[in-house]
Amino acid sequence: MMERRRMGETDLPLLPLVVAVLLGHLAAALEVPLDLPQPPTITQQSPKDYIIDPRENIVIHCEAKGKPHPSFSWTRNGTHFDLDQHPNVHMRAHSGTLVVDISKERAEHYEGAYQCTARNKHGTAVSNNIVVRQPRSPLWSKEKIKPIVIQEGVSLVLPCRPPAGFPPPIVFWMDNNFQRLPQSNRVSQSLNGDLYFSNVLREDSRNDYICYARFPHTQTIQQKQPITVKVLNLDAINDTMEAFYNDTDLFSEEPADERKPTFLLPLEATSSKMVLRGQVLEMECFAEGLPTPEISWAKMSGELPDARISFLHHRKVLRIVNVSEADAGDYRCTARNQLGSVHHTIRITVKAAPYWISGAPRNLVLAPGENGVVMCRASGTPKPNIQWAMNAVPIENAPKDPSRKVEDDTIIFTDVQMGSSAVYQCNVSNQHGYLLANAFVNVLSEPPRVLTPANAVYQVIMNKRALLECTSFGSPIPKITWFKDSRSGALDAETYEEHDNGTLEIRMAQPRNSGKYTCVARNSLGIYENHVYLEVKEPTRILKQPEYRMVQRGKSVVFECKVKHDPSLVPAMTWLKDDGELPDDERFVVDADSLTIADVMESDAGVYTCIMNTTLDHDSASAELTVVEATPTPSVVNERPEPPSDLELTDHKKRSVQLTWIPGDDHNSPIEKFLIQYEDSLHHRRGHWHNLTEVPGSKTTAHLKLSPYVHYTFRVVAVNSLGTSDPSFPSKMYKTDPSAPDENPTDVHGFGTEHDNLVISWKPLSGLQANGPGLHYRVMWRQKMMETDWITATVANKSKFVVSGTPTFVPYELKVQAVNDFGAAPEPAVALGLSGEDLPIAAPASVQAYVLNSTLAEIHWDPVPPKLIRGYLKGYKVYYWRERSLHKHNPHHAEKQILTFSGNHSKGKLPGLHPFSVYSFNVRAYNGKGEGPPSHNQQFETPEGVPGAPTSLTVTNSNLDSLSLEWNPPRDRNGLLTGYTLKYHPVNNSNELGPKEELALAANETSVTLPNLKYSTRYKFYLNAKTREGPGPVITQEAITIVDEAVASRQVDIATQGWFIGLMCAIALLILILLIICFIQRNKGGKYPVKEKEDAHTDPEFQPMKDEDCTFGEYSDNEDHKPLKGSRTPSSGTVKRDDSDDSLVDYGEGGDGQFNEDGSFIGQYSGKSASRDTTTGAEGLESSEAPSPINAMNSLNSFV
Repeated sequence: MMERRRMGETDLPLLPLVVAVLLGHLAAALEVPLDLPQPPTITQQSPKDYIIDPRENIVIHCEAKGKPHPSFSWTRNGTHFDLDQHPNVHMRAHSGTLVVDISKERAEHYEGAYQCTARNKHGTAVSNNIVVRQPRSPLWSKEKIKPIVIQEGVSLVLPCRPPAGFPPPIVFWMDNNFQRLPQSNRVSQSLNGDLYFSNVLREDSRNDYICYARFPHTQTIQQKQPITVKVLNLDAINDTMEAFYNDTDLFSEEPADERKPTFLLPLEATSSKMVLRGQVLEMECFAEGLPTPEISWAKMSGELPDARISFLHHRKVLRIVNVSEADAGDYRCTARNQLGSVHHTIRITVKAAPYWISGAPRNLVLAPGENGVVMCRASGTPKPNIQWAMNAVPIENAPKDPSRKVEDDTIIFTDVQMGSSAVYQCNVSNQHGYLLANAFVNVLSEPPRVLTPANAVYQVIMNKRALLECTSFGSPIPKITWFKDSRSGALDAETYEEHDNGTLEIRMAQPRNSGKYTCVARNSLGIYENHVYLEVKEPTRILKQPEYRMVQRGKSVVFECKVKHDPSLVPAMTWLKDDGELPDDERFVVDADSLTIADVMESDAGVYTCIMNTTLDHDSASAELTVVEATPTPSVVNERPEPPSDLELTDHKKRSVQLTWIPGDDHNSPIEKFLIQYEDSLHHRRGHWHNLTEVPGSKTTAHLKLSPYVHYTFRVVAVNSLGTSDPSFPSKMYKTDPSAPDENPTDVHGFGTEHDNLVISWKPLSGLQANGPGLHYRVMWRQKMMETDWITATVANKSKFVVSGTPTFVPYELKVQAVNDFGAAPEPAVALGLSGEDLPIAAPASVQAYVLNSTLAEIHWDPVPPKLIRGYLKGYKVYYWRERSLHKHNPHHAEKQILTFSGNHSKGKLPGLHPFSVYSFNVRAYNGKGEGPPSHNQQFETPEGVPGAPTSLTVTNSNLDSLSLEWNPPRDRNGLLTGYTLKYHPVNNSNELGPKEELALAANETSVTLPNLKYSTRYKFYLNAKTREGPGPVITQEAITIVDEAVASRQVDIATQGWFIGLMCAIALLILILLIICFIQRNKGGKYPVKEKEDAHTDPEFQPMKDEDCTFGEYSDNEDHKPLKGSRTPSSGTVKRDDSDDSLVDYGEGGDGQFNEDGSFIGQYSGKSASRDTTTGAEGLESSEAPSPINAMNSLNSFV
């Protein structure tokens, strides 16, 4: 794999800066065309460990490519391997692969460490050290094994000790008949092949305990001498030994007692073990005791990795696959029986052979003057040593290159020149292994070329995705640009997406996307164009589908299938019958859009499907054909038929019986068919009849197939075109004998409701299907691919069974067999199920955020491996929240939000973000059980956006020709404010707008005074804030400049003259006298026609007093807005209608006043105001007084 890394041509003296810049210029992988010069690349090699197959020749692979094509040589055990000295060895033509003919010479003569070298004038590449070894299967050493006589109940270990072969043999125990010896919780085999008995029983006695060692590579099996074991109780042992020791009672003590467990393996209280990362760890504990101990396992410093563990040899061996550093620690095995328990601790240390952190070093293609790096990032335990070589020569001994600098695991190239091409070897090693990788540096100066064939035509169906390829090469790396039809402009980003590898993607192709596309590859050495064409085709659709047909035998039938397709595509119509080919019969005629079947027969019934295929898509539709008998010409119909009679049962058999009857009168309407019904008095109540079968009306006999264990009673019903007859009288009862079930339950499923169980469910058999009494079910299960015995449970009167203690989300094979008192049903089919789900145990990795704009980000992650999901993957959830705004004035937000992406996604978009903010997020997988752990919290920042509108805009200090505006900044600044824009223009009485003025204001300003305005003029103002992203929405306000200052000044001057004050006092006194007269007149029953006076005057602010009726014309419907009852006049001399909260209602206790017949208001100045005074205090007393002369004067001043 090759990789382009681009840099500028500036000097980079500091290593961290160099690496950072270079890593920032990683480009897509490139393949150098083979017609260009390039150093060798090893493309195929044999594995590091090569075990000879004695049945075949030795073939050590070594393939490489390069320009010119490389030559090959080999070393063995570090020295040159001369093929001329070995006539049985030859190298394949144009290849480095060695072939050794071992038919003429012993294979062990060619054992050793081989290494292949491929070289041309641009460099040298080497393979791994390939260690070739011959498998060995030595014979078992001869030994005489004495019989073992042992007391019942004690423990026993039968040693195997197989010969040390290569590779190590597979060990197992069998008997003389080559049958595996049964193993159990009491008897099981250790990893080294020894057979452990926790306690022996009398049935363990046998003379053929034989240990076998199988060597797979040599296809041989070695056998140990048989071991004889005789287990005796105490009396038998004494009787046996007396014959040898003069009737001496050697075993006079009690028989072996029950005892708590002790360990047979390991013997110490603690032990330790080292395992390499990625390998398989196996720990074992064997204990003796009576009763037989149970073994359990636990990790003392954490949980066992459920997804990677399994238990072997009846839980005596704990196996962990794909070991990682997290598996290091202390493990405890516990042996327990009713009398006690014992523990053993195993300390596990995890080391690691070298492994790549981010992949092996990659080839590097540079143009003269460019910079790049080759990195060899690896890890291991202990830390590995890194050694560099150039063209298979240690780099310290290689020719000096001023453009090259070696820094530990990185080689930095600066300003490379032609002639610097070479192959660099990186060898990473520690005491547990090594990694060897080749990476070439190829300095080329090549103009761009497009490798995709020219004028290629891409065809795609409308609304499908289209991919137009533009694979290119050049040095420097070319930049790819796409154009459609002409080079008028860039392609629309919403429709097209240009990928890094040059491919142009159209997400949903439309007819308008058809046309000519030009791919332009450009670098500093030239330009290369390639043209491709896209054709968007109409989809194929069946417009008229075939329809259901019911046809009489001998007639013809036509199925239509009219199709619309793109006219430029070649269609092909295919007809199927019941998903197979049409019969090879001339009665079937296929036309362009139809299928005709002539002279229809019963065998023609079925489902017919038409399929229209094109080179790009297809469509299909189906219809059913039913064939019926020809209908005879009906005769005169009068009535329903009479019921059949004289039912008789003959030809009695276990599963069948013959039923005959005499038809009743058909009443001139031929009987079309007879329905045979039955009643089962054993399984159902009386009167519950079932349809069993039917026969044509021409027959009076039916051969009935019966089920076992049923008490049958039959009856017959006749059917003609007019209807059905009454049922016949029932037949005699016919009882069938019970038998084993004929069928097994259906719909067998396996699923989990908890993480450690498996629920097996099925559809139970009906009473008729039971075939006999005592129906129950034999439920069987085992883990799939484990090749273990089936575990069985018996269930009755249920349709499900729960298996507990299962591993999480493991596939199981299931079987459910029906059984009754007379036997079992046939062997059931195997169904598949899965044990229960558990929460995922891993978080998504490589989580990254890509900010697309100020309100949208895209989150990427690596999906969680399926084995760590521990269930059905439902999808991924992204938790995200706004940590803070990047602007100090904005408040803190931490409310979490969740976006769910269903399915196996690896990315998702977060919309609706706040601009100029810091967000935190994490990603977690979820399955049917729930959510897994979250990934590490990460953060991203959204860029600035346009601000919100200012929160307020008010007008202050309105003067004759100026106004002051004040405002507050936007609540959502969405960035750093760069200023405000204020626009305003006058508005006349007809709402016509005058010329607009515009001011640019600084970001720190919150007020402005506008001079030189027109007096007594309404203005409309527009204010918005700006950031670097642009202006935000506006806030508007209107205001009016005050009237001429001269008029206001005259008002003030008159109001301050002494003569004017005296005049006002006299007027007030006069008003008071008039009011008193009005009150007196009212008390005498005078009317107060308020409404009539209101209708006669239009000025709501002021009306003169009317002497003739003692009414005050100021009262109107808007009484609440009058400056009565102690109202205050503004200093400006004007009265605002909304400034007073007093009304005439206040004088009469709110709404308690009443109207007279003529509409006048009474009770306003009645005694109710006095009662009000008692509750409102001093303020109420003041409010209840009659209007003062001063208030009346102020009212007049307002009018003036």
